[in-house]
Amino acid sequence: MGFATSWLDKRALFPEFINEPPDNQTGIIVVIPAYNEPDIAYLLDSLVKCNEPGCKVEVIVIVNAPADAGPEISLSNKICISSIESWKRENKNFFRLYYFDAGRPSIKGWGVGLARKTGMDEALRRFSSIGKPEGIIASLDADCTVKKNYFTELFSELYGNRHNKACSIYFEHPLTGNDFSPDIYDFIVQYELHMRYYIQGLKYAGFPFAFHTIGSSMAVKASSYEACGGMNRRKAGEDFYFIQKLLPPGGYFALNSTTVYPSPRESSRVPFGTGTAMSRLMDLSGKNFLTYNIEAFKELRYLFSLTGELYRSDKSEISKIRNSLPPGLETFLHEDEFLEAVTEIKENTSGIDSFRKRFFVWFNMFRIIKYLNHVSSGVFNKQAVMYQAPMLLEIIGKKTDYKTPQELLECYRSMERGINYSSW
Repeated sequence: MGFATSWLDKRALFPEFINEPPDNQTGIIVVIPAYNEPDIAYLLDSLVKCNEPGCKVEVIVIVNAPADAGPEISLSNKICISSIESWKRENKNFFRLYYFDAGRPSIKGWGVGLARKTGMDEALRRFSSIGKPEGIIASLDADCTVKKNYFTELFSELYGNRHNKACSIYFEHPLTGNDFSPDIYDFIVQYELHMRYYIQGLKYAGFPFAFHTIGSSMAVKASSYEACGGMNRRKAGEDFYFIQKLLPPGGYFALNSTTVYPSPRESSRVPFGTGTAMSRLMDLSGKNFLTYNIEAFKELRYLFSLTGELYRSDKSEISKIRNSLPPGLETFLHEDEFLEAVTEIKENTSGIDSFRKRFFVWFNMFRIIKYLNHVSSGVFNKQAVMYQAPMLLEIIGKKTDYKTPQELLECYRSMERGINYSSW
């Protein structure tokens, strides 16, 4: 009986679907949902060019479609499966390649979350069967490619470090080429800049859990996957909600020493995410992507700087602090809710460090997004990312005289690239 057998019996959607037992030295299993992905061979070509890590590797593709998918999607999925089978015959590779044809499941709410869960649960099952709770379950998308050191860095920084439990992996969208229109490449610069500006804004504010949440750029140890309850069932945003469960226990880090290259293509499969954002950008007449106002991050920085004072304060002093907050926070944080939350945190912590950790479990990424959306309606209206991103650089003391959007984005990329960092 494996370490996750009981968990899988209760929570897995499908019974075991890979009959071949895993190699005992398997240390990395990559899970790839594939919906309408006839060109999956590009990803497989990228993976096979990677440097081989110090463990065995498996790749599991979950070919799927929602129940209401049309015949053209079914045909595309058949082409995807045929491509996988042809690729396996024609290529000698260091990893085992499997696929599961999920068809068009009648499971309520089927979408990318359940497809990702199907593959990740199977990866957990395989690690459980060989007693490998430290095994890595990596998540990719079928339209990505990866840097050659993808597997070796996962093996070194996650598998080989007992303190690290899960990670967000550094990513870069392609900014040039012949695969997409010039507008697509122009717009992905703005969207990726927004993503990085947002994370750097959170870091500037002092938020300890400032990590990208992208389903194609994350990995988790099998034991942590089980402990957090596994992947959720969401049709969209499954990656965001999943990572929020992984953050509070600790051991989450940014793996920035390798790279995933997601596609900048348009998509309407889910209500938000890169593909949806690109579709919306293509419809914009002004062609400016609006992002959160820098003033909102300044307010968060002020609040987060008060954690020590909040810890040392009694109820009346906490109320005074709340009533002296700047306008956006003052209208967002109701006095009774704030007083009750901070008091409860104080009563259940024994020192400033534990108070801060518990405070940020309460004022987490969910609450931050609610706050940012709140103040974006009338308090601090959203502004073009091309104007806000340089303002943040100036505040934190970085060069700001960039002549092109690409140069500005490269600056933000360089602030993350090559530096693996952890929360706390």
